[in-house]
Amino acid sequence: MNKITISEKDYRELVETKLRYKYVCDLIEGDLFSAPPTKNVNEVIRSFKDTKKYNQSFLKSIEKGLKRSSFFK
Repeated sequence: MNKITISEKDYRELVETKLRYKYVCDLIEGDLFSAPPTKNVNEVIRSFKDTKKYNQSFLKSIEKGLKRSSFFK
């Protein structure tokens, strides 16, 4: 078996790249493009509100977009 020596910096970059690649692969293998579990705009907005992470302006923007979406009609 051959032995290759690389710097610690290069090693860390390789490990980080591998982890990012694995993360993306896991996302792709998952159910990334499945339809949302509900077609009710109010239910989706309520779910966002319940997290208490989003301001009112963002929620109104999401609601406007969902109402224009052909999926939610």
